[in-house]
Amino acid sequence: MKEALKKIIQAAGVKQEFDLSVPPKPEMGDYALACFDLAKANDVSPAEAAADLAKKISGQGLIAEAKSFGPYVNMFLRPEAVIMQTVEAVMKQGVKYGASKAEKNKQILVEYPSNNTHKELHIGHLRNICIGNSLVKILELSGNKVIPVNYVNDFGAHVAKCLWGLQKFHAKDKPPANKQKWLGQIYAEASRYLKDNPETKTEVQELQKKLEAQNKKLWPLYLKTRDWSLKQFAIVFKELGVLHKKTFFEKDIKHLGQKVVDELLKNRIATIGEGGAIIIDLTSLGLDIALLRKSDGTGLYLTADLGLALVKNKAYPHITESIHITGTEQNLYFKQLFKVLELAGYKFQMTHIGYGLVNLPTGKMSSREGNVVLYDEVYDNVYEHVLKATRERHTDWTKKKNESTARLITLSAIKFDFLKHESAKVMIFDPASAASFDGFTGPYVLYTVARINSLLKKSGAKKVKINYSLLTEPEEKLLALTMDGFAEAIVKARANYNPSTVTKYAFDLAKAYNDFYHKHSVLSAENTELVRARLVLSKAVKTVLENALSLLSIEPVKEM
Repeated sequence: MKEALKKIIQAAGVKQEFDLSVPPKPEMGDYALACFDLAKANDVSPAEAAADLAKKISGQGLIAEAKSFGPYVNMFLRPEAVIMQTVEAVMKQGVKYGASKAEKNKQILVEYPSNNTHKELHIGHLRNICIGNSLVKILELSGNKVIPVNYVNDFGAHVAKCLWGLQKFHAKDKPPANKQKWLGQIYAEASRYLKDNPETKTEVQELQKKLEAQNKKLWPLYLKTRDWSLKQFAIVFKELGVLHKKTFFEKDIKHLGQKVVDELLKNRIATIGEGGAIIIDLTSLGLDIALLRKSDGTGLYLTADLGLALVKNKAYPHITESIHITGTEQNLYFKQLFKVLELAGYKFQMTHIGYGLVNLPTGKMSSREGNVVLYDEVYDNVYEHVLKATRERHTDWTKKKNESTARLITLSAIKFDFLKHESAKVMIFDPASAASFDGFTGPYVLYTVARINSLLKKSGAKKVKINYSLLTEPEEKLLALTMDGFAEAIVKARANYNPSTVTKYAFDLAKAYNDFYHKHSVLSAENTELVRARLVLSKAVKTVLENALSLLSIEPVKEM
């Protein structure tokens, strides 16, 4: 719609670059143009420039009328033309509506959720996964070739802590059914013990050395417990729709990072610090001191990430961008990593997307203290709310249908709630609020799609020629204008790496449709032609809503 309007305005003699905005009130028009630059170019006042332009474009093409309001030209569009153009575009393009080829020559790696073995997937990982899934789809619809990958930390200090705790406190215990959860509990227990008994830290350090040396006695226990974690991750990833093209593991990479550290030391980019640790002083750049290797010779996260950068570049030499998704607490860390790689001579375009902490109404959580909220707990809590509501709505449904529908709604509720907040901001997750069928929630948007499905099913309408001139209501035109804004919402989401733009868009379109539905009958409209026209308009809305939900990695339900 904006492109069509721009052509009309340019044909009227406007040569300057300009943007169109949406007036704050519907009675002020559908789009507006500020005439300050136009006035300056023509050496007239902004009000005079606006009045002159309004006369030239009024009645042209999509524009039914143009009026000047001080320095602005406000445009009122023809409902029939707007609705026909939008609806036919949606129906023709279907699932590709909103797609772009602007970035068709780009290849982008998206690395997420970078989870740790020997720990559970908790509410923080869940936010990471939701953001990663959505960004992959947004980037793909923007024309990119996207390669989702994961980097699993299966060899860090946390593994040594867990194995130490397992040997020290649970060597004779029989593992429970949920082995992954058990390992997480042991890790938390070991962390608390080490905090209260700091003299035992040397034992963990020795175990870490044995682990990195692949000690024959320790290695089988490490591989067995690692496998427990990986199997549980696979189950959750399948449920959440995570599809990695490749997974990198720290145990396969960390030694390569050590070689990079040796090269940095050899080339005098890195230096020997206190106690023999290897460092790079980045304080002059405001990035503090980067620790590349501990004084005992063992590596750190940074050591492994240096090796990972090499491996990723070798596996995917033609990528244009490599995106890392982690918590905002690692912002400084990634700035250090990128700078160290730059100093080392590697030219990788890397982007770090930091997301804020996820808190509960009761406060903050910490895996070291053991008061984490696990993914399973989040899912079960939301599912309980959704299943109850589904049973109350559909007493005639079978138990199986209620439960299967509730599962889909639960996943939509979780994903939507985690994505409706801007990534960098701290969010509070309230299961009851997320599961609500009213307001800015996933179930609300899903219910709108289900409502349209019900209308289409009841109508039994077949494909017929539509008389768009019958669609004259303001709510009908607003639906078309909102659908037309889908591509722009995707562009904004891509530019800012911000899926919350899409959640807001989906909610706005769903709300606009429900406002229309409550004010105007669809199946009981005045005549058959109007019924058909409103059904086609509804079907277009359903298509765009489903496209938006797909970008959020949400599967719609047929009925609710």
